[in-house]
Amino acid sequence: MKTLLTMVLLVGVVGSAAAADKAMTPQQQRMTTCNQQATSQTLKGDARKTYMSNCLKNSASAPAEKSLTPQQQKMKDCNAQAGKQTLTGDARKTFMSQCLKK
Repeated sequence: MKTLLTMVLLVGVVGSAAAADKAMTPQQQRMTTCNQQATSQTLKGDARKTYMSNCLKNSASAPAEKSLTPQQQKMKDCNAQAGKQTLTGDARKTFMSQCLKK
């Protein structure tokens, strides 16, 4: 009986050690990072919930980490130019159409 109990405990310890060795998913990594930041700021209650929500949303999108496709970059540049010229309505549509055709 003692042998059986010892083997069951040993299998449980080995199984939990193997689970700990698995790599974390990106979502788990974000959760860990946000949780550590919230802890370092000593946030509690609603403030912590709000911080965690915002942190996870901002980490999830992370558009700055991804490079833009050439079409997206062109769209961004044309949009910035139209903004500098304070174009609106049909004038903006016409400008954007011409700019994107270049």
